[in-house]
Amino acid sequence: MSLTKEQIAQVIARELQDGYYVNLGIGIPTLVANYVPENMEIMLQSENGLLGMGEFPTEENIDADLINAGKQTVTVLDGGSFFSSAESFAMIRGGHVDLTVLGAFEIDQSGNIASYMIPGKLVKGMGGAMDLVAGADNIIVAMTHANKHGVSKILKECTLPLTGVNCVKKVVTDLAVMELIDGKFHLLERAPGVSVEEIQEKTQAELVISGEVSEIKI
Repeated sequence: MSLTKEQIAQVIARELQDGYYVNLGIGIPTLVANYVPENMEIMLQSENGLLGMGEFPTEENIDADLINAGKQTVTVLDGGSFFSSAESFAMIRGGHVDLTVLGAFEIDQSGNIASYMIPGKLVKGMGGAMDLVAGADNIIVAMTHANKHGVSKILKECTLPLTGVNCVKKVVTDLAVMELIDGKFHLLERAPGVSVEEIQEKTQAELVISGEVSEIKI
């Protein structure tokens, strides 16, 4: 059974550490905001000029003026602040973001990520992704393991225009958790009911499997 988008976000939320400044990209990454562990203080940053985002709002506390970079309505924690996008990008480019979580169309075993363009298709565009992959120390990718045709998105070499080079550290897909070490994907965990063989079949890149691979606990 593959992981849902919400479950992928839950798994990534385990990577958060107290005191982190974190930027969540559009799509699955934004869901991580709903799974920040209790008693942990982190600051979620959005490149449109917001620091201190909380969970997504309920119908009762929605404020149409509070949005993230993906134009989704959000909440703001006590102590949150608002500023210009110029200041926001100065924070990103200055290396003040500890962790960035991004979606991707493709990633490869060199740590490259392609996330902003599919030739011939209308895609929202780059946004702040190129700055984020250059400015953050830790990049985690949240994505589906294969496309709707079953073709792997975990490649030996990306085929689409690159957003960033040699920057991805870990990927959480609907099938597995993998870490990039020395140009190879290392399989850390697998989704409940998903076999190692299925993950291998849907991974074009070189995949290292050491011992028994445990199931992800949700």
